[in-house]
Amino acid sequence: MSTRDKAQITGPDYRVLFEENPLPMLIFSLDTLAFLAVNNAAVAHYGYSRKEFLALSIKDIRPAEDIDKLLEFLTHSKPQVENAGIWHHRKKNGDIIEVELTVKDLRFEGHDARIIIVEDITAHRRAQQALQESEHRLASIISSAMDGIITVDEQQNIILFNAAAEKVFGYSAFEVMGQSLDRLIPERFRGGHRRHVEEFGQTHVTKRTMGRLGAIYGIRSTGEEFPMEASISQVELDGQRFFTVILRDVTEKKRLEAQFLRAQRMESIGTLAGGIAHDLNNLLAPMLMAVQMLQLKFTDDQSQKMLQLLRVNAERGAEMVKQILSFARGVEGERLAIQPRHLIKEVIKILRETLPKSIEISFQISEDLWPIMGDATQLHQVLMNLCINARDAMLDGGRLYIEASNKVLDETYAQMIPDAKPGRYVGLTISDNGTGIPPAFLGRIFDPFFTTKEKGKGTGLGLSTVQGIVKGHGGFINVYSEMGKGTQFRIHLPALEAGLIEKVHIVNPDLPPGKGELILVVDDELAIREVTKATLEAFNYTVLTASDGTEALALYAQHGDKIKVVLTDMMMPYLDGPATIRALQKFNPNVKIIASSGLADNGKAVEATDLGVRLFLPKPYTADKLLKLLAEIL
Repeated sequence: MSTRDKAQITGPDYRVLFEENPLPMLIFSLDTLAFLAVNNAAVAHYGYSRKEFLALSIKDIRPAEDIDKLLEFLTHSKPQVENAGIWHHRKKNGDIIEVELTVKDLRFEGHDARIIIVEDITAHRRAQQALQESEHRLASIISSAMDGIITVDEQQNIILFNAAAEKVFGYSAFEVMGQSLDRLIPERFRGGHRRHVEEFGQTHVTKRTMGRLGAIYGIRSTGEEFPMEASISQVELDGQRFFTVILRDVTEKKRLEAQFLRAQRMESIGTLAGGIAHDLNNLLAPMLMAVQMLQLKFTDDQSQKMLQLLRVNAERGAEMVKQILSFARGVEGERLAIQPRHLIKEVIKILRETLPKSIEISFQISEDLWPIMGDATQLHQVLMNLCINARDAMLDGGRLYIEASNKVLDETYAQMIPDAKPGRYVGLTISDNGTGIPPAFLGRIFDPFFTTKEKGKGTGLGLSTVQGIVKGHGGFINVYSEMGKGTQFRIHLPALEAGLIEKVHIVNPDLPPGKGELILVVDDELAIREVTKATLEAFNYTVLTASDGTEALALYAQHGDKIKVVLTDMMMPYLDGPATIRALQKFNPNVKIIASSGLADNGKAVEATDLGVRLFLPKPYTADKLLKLLAEIL
């Protein structure tokens, strides 16, 4: 290149412009790469003195890894003003800085040279990198947040939609970006939501101030509505206002809250049931004993038939009390060897009296059904529950079919059914030709509190209780249903082993009489005292009665040497059962006591056990149970 083609730095004015320029300026020889001149800004910025600078070459302020790149650039660069891009330079103290260079070839003091104008962008680049890292961290936080985060512009079009929001609503961010937020809100809530956002926007509170939206509803991509809790904030950037909603799906929370409230209601029902049961037991106890006494006195067929009807219904009342407590408070009934055929026929009799005439009831029950070990009250509850469900599925009438037969499951068949084991079973089938159960619900019908009935018409506890009772008896239950054709429940209950069949529970008709022993009966219910007294006297016992603990102690103080057994109620005013027992034991540590308690009085019964009482007579009791206990303790 000729000298005429190159700019030259000559004259005092150019020299001043060079020296006083605030940006570092360096001139080096294109032949030797040695520095020919540096300005004051270069000396100050790089840390070298002018003399030290002039002893260096352009390569000396470049990191070693940049040398090849430098030489290539010098070979291919153009003589005119050129932006050389971003390079790394090294200061005297060893610091590496990022610089953006502008270069121009020129003649300087007889040398082909190049001038470099240096702009240090290290701080800018670090700030830019920090900003990028901050944005990346923020994006990661938003993406990994457990709550859904959605940002919309003033027109409520979506501009941010994090991963949690994708999971909650079932849309990808790509599907909803730029779309109206209305897409995620059920139609009936859209107007209210827009008004809320507009009112919030008018507050001009822009920085991190949260406006609670409270409980609202969203709509998933499937069309399913769901409850959520949400809050909203607004920020203004470059004259535009943006709104960010942070939301949480509270479907499970709402379900648990509802379950907790139902549990509280059930606890309240249990408390109420306990009180009712106590009163009912006191009403039923004298009835049951009186009926047995009357059956012994009036032996003609007509009287026996009427008295037996009265006795059966009184016992059914007692069983209903047990059933209420079993359901509401988890009270376990007595497990006995029972013949299911009798239980099923009793249920069928009740159904024929209570179901609408539009429902036809048919059944097939094997005459040789094997006995099972179980709680008759609970199994009665299972059958009634399934039959009532069948009734509800046949509002316009239909057919209810009950079948019971013996089943033997081999190893292969048992492996195909969850909870099944090989062996002997009694199989029960309850079928209807009603509406059927939707396939989507079949997997959930045994879940607690799940119901397909209208609000207020079902608790969702029926089938859950049924399954719990069946499993508690060692059995299993299956359901088969087809929409429009009906539903079938199949229950399998383990049968007793052949060697145990003779142990099936049968009440011994022979009632053991006494030998004139003196019995003290303590109960605050007059009817119970009188019937118990009459029953015992009819079977050759002598009886004293007391209406409460205080009266009982007075009688025991007078006749303690003659009283053989004290039969005392646990729930009495003034001085209750446990307090009476403690006082009697002070009179006589060896006093024989039978504690009489209703199913609702378990706390008192436990207290009596701690005092050494070993015999209990649950209310309502019959004459045979009372007489057998007396024979046992005497």
